[in-house]
Amino acid sequence: MKLSVVLACYNEEGTLADQLDGLAVQRWDQPWEILFVDNCSSDSSYAIAESYRDRLPNLRLIKAHEKQGKSFALNKGIRLAESDAIAIIDADDQVAPGWLPAIGKALQRHELVATRTDVETLNTSANRHTRGNLQHAGLLQINYPPYLPHASGGTMGVRRALHERIGGFDETLYCLEDTDYLWRAQLAGAELRFVPDAVMRIRFRRELTDIYRQRKTYAEYNVLLSKRYSRYGDPMPDPWLTYFDGWKQLLRSVKKLRRRPSRAVWVGRFGWMVGRTLGVLKHRVPPV
Repeated sequence: MKLSVVLACYNEEGTLADQLDGLAVQRWDQPWEILFVDNCSSDSSYAIAESYRDRLPNLRLIKAHEKQGKSFALNKGIRLAESDAIAIIDADDQVAPGWLPAIGKALQRHELVATRTDVETLNTSANRHTRGNLQHAGLLQINYPPYLPHASGGTMGVRRALHERIGGFDETLYCLEDTDYLWRAQLAGAELRFVPDAVMRIRFRRELTDIYRQRKTYAEYNVLLSKRYSRYGDPMPDPWLTYFDGWKQLLRSVKKLRRRPSRAVWVGRFGWMVGRTLGVLKHRVPPV
C-alpha cells in the first residue's frame, strides 16, 4: 500500500458525499486505501460512507466511538492504516482532480506536506468574502512564537515514522490540533513542504452562528497555543495595542451589519475578538 487517506468524520451527512465523490474519480497507478473513521456520528454519515463501497472498493470503514474528538479519530485511523504515507482530509471539503497522485508522489519524497486550497468551487462569492484563500499561494504564517508555518488540517500529509516520533495528534486539544501537530513536527526536525499540484476544495461556514462559533474557537485556541509555545521565540510586539485597536475597528464598523456579505465578515471578526478575550481570561497571557 503506497498511500492511506484518513478521513475523520463527525455528523457531516450534508457534505460527506461531495468528498467521497471526489475520491471516487481519483486515479493513480499505485495501490492506495481510504479509511473512513466515524467519530460518534449521530446522523447518517456512516450509512452514506457505507453506500460508497461499490464505487470505492479500497474503502475501509472504522468506528472510533471510544472517545469523542478529531485527534482521537485521526490517531486511530493512522494506527490502522496499511501505508507508511498518510494523507489527512476533512469530510466537509472535496479533493480536486489530480490530488491523489500529487500528494502520493510528494509523500514519497518528503515526510511532511500540505496542499494548495481552492475556495472557488464549494463557496458562493459572498461566502468567500468572509475568509479569503489563505493557502492558495503557500503555507499559512503566524504572528507569535514559534513563528513557524502551518496549514489547514484537511490538507496535510505525513509519513508514519514522523507521526509516531512526535506522539501523534494531541487528544487534549478540541481545536487547532492541526497547527499544534505541524509545529511539533517542525520542532522535531521535519520540514513542511507546500505541494501546489495537489488541490483541496475548501468549504467555508455559511450560517452566521457557525461563522461566529468557529472564529471564536479559533481565536481562543490561538491564545492557548501562544502560551504553549511562548518559549520558542520573542513575544509579538504590542499585543494589547493590537487587541484594543481590534475592538475599536469592530465597533466603528457596526454599520456593516446592514448588508449580508459584510454582516458575515463582521460576525466573524466579532467572534475572533470574543475568542481572544476568553483566551486571555482563561489562560492568563496577553492576546494574540
